[in-house]
Amino acid sequence: MTAKEAAEALDVSVNTIYAYVSRGLIRSESSADGKRKRRYLREDIDKLLARRQARSNPDQLTQDALHWGAPVLESAITLIDSGRMYYRGLPIEHVVETLTVEECAALIWTGDSAHAEMLFEQVLDPPAQKYETMLLHVEVDGADLAPIQAFQIVLPIAMADDLTAYDTRPDVVASKGARVLRLMASVAAGDVDRQLSLAEILQRGWQPDDEQSIKLFNTAMILCADHELNVSSFTARVVASAGATPYAVINGGLSALQGAKHGGYTESVEAFLDEIGTSDRVRNVISSRMRRGETTPVPGFGHPLYPDGDPRAPILLNMLMEHYPDSPSIALSRTVIDTVQEMLGDYPTIDFALATLGRTYELQAGCTLGIFALGRMIGWIGHAIEQYNDGQLIRPRARYTGNPPDMT
Repeated sequence: MTAKEAAEALDVSVNTIYAYVSRGLIRSESSADGKRKRRYLREDIDKLLARRQARSNPDQLTQDALHWGAPVLESAITLIDSGRMYYRGLPIEHVVETLTVEECAALIWTGDSAHAEMLFEQVLDPPAQKYETMLLHVEVDGADLAPIQAFQIVLPIAMADDLTAYDTRPDVVASKGARVLRLMASVAAGDVDRQLSLAEILQRGWQPDDEQSIKLFNTAMILCADHELNVSSFTARVVASAGATPYAVINGGLSALQGAKHGGYTESVEAFLDEIGTSDRVRNVISSRMRRGETTPVPGFGHPLYPDGDPRAPILLNMLMEHYPDSPSIALSRTVIDTVQEMLGDYPTIDFALATLGRTYELQAGCTLGIFALGRMIGWIGHAIEQYNDGQLIRPRARYTGNPPDMT
């Protein structure tokens, strides 16, 4: 918008617009025609309008705030801005290219990736084999335990084993986070050497003959590490605000992550790709799903935070295509992406990229969500540290809509 248009939209003077720019409330850029005139970001104008409307109608703000609405908590971990994503101010592309998942965790927890070696070189206590043996005796009718289910069984017992479980000092929580991550990776992968990196643990357990997968597992976990105040991270912060242990924080996040509208959505994408089967069926299957009025006709495409495409998806998809150019699963995903772009103009999300990873490696059911969970645990620990430091209980009020009290 021009300065005049912005001023008219906000019903202020042009000089006030300049003042907003100097205070960082509105971003501006030079005009494309090379003249001295500047343009002002419409998104920032809309945010200021929304704030003004919220002040005049607080009830509406209460209704909207928890549904893709105004931020309700402060965090220094992840920024999503203008279609890009940053961890601690670093572009996600840079983090993937330069850091291991352990260094990414150290960055999110402490602000310095160099702390990774100190955090992750500690010996697991108690040893993971104790829990792996325990899980062998867990019987579930009709199916084997998925990794995320095993995590939720092990975590309360590991908490009971930890005499320092309730110590919420930042450095202790970070060290605990590193131990829990190693333990959960070992639980997911099975009986492998625990002194390996997280990505190597998964590779040894799931893809022992393919060392290329180490880089892919590392990338996938980094991309899943955090994503602002998503539902599982918000859950984690609420649990932390009650003074619960980091183990309980992670278990709360896992409960939310499994929901079909959150991490569990990756299973819908996997089922969608299974339904297609081969590249020659892509267009017919999508058309049939649209004709039947499926709630989500094309799972894994379109993200409300990224109108121009989820920046995490192409990072993982391009890496898969580079390393496995002859994979039938990659060929199928490429055809789906091209067809959806042509038919609907939508772009793939990280869920689609994760599902493609799982199909490429022929991972067992639940392993893709397990990767998502391992990565997101990093963010949950980071949010827990922030919330412990904040010290405030997250306790929103409810608007009562039931029967009025009986005053007789």
